[in-house]
Amino acid sequence: MLRAGMGRGADPPHRHCRLQHRPAPPGRKRMAASMATRGQVLKLFKLLHRTRQEVFKNDTRALEAARQKINEEFKKNQDETSEEKINELLKIGSDVEVILRTSVIQAVHTDSDKILLIPRKDLLQDNTPYFDKPTKKHES
Repeated sequence: MLRAGMGRGADPPHRHCRLQHRPAPPGRKRMAASMATRGQVLKLFKLLHRTRQEVFKNDTRALEAARQKINEEFKKNQDETSEEKINELLKIGSDVEVILRTSVIQAVHTDSDKILLIPRKDLLQDNTPYFDKPTKKHES
């Protein structure tokens, strides 16, 4: 009985796929490094967009402006080949993500002279009471 794709006397598909030991091309290490860098860039791109969606939730104008800015900056630098420059840009992008996540609070005008702040839950922290003089711990 013949199977599809195999004629009489044909070698099974795995026979013609022999592994050959060849030395790695000279640019292989550089290519591996650039693939790792490419992964870092993509990871940062996705992280910035996730952060944007969290930080500017329910604010369509801010969401769109941030989306355009992120895309514009990545597109502007997409042809960069210098490893040093790419690492510098990754650092800047990471810093921007931290600033967005930790420093941006949404606000809504409720009256002509009032603004309602809407902090995200991840920004809220427990208050630590302030004491002018430190208190000594009592040991039992």
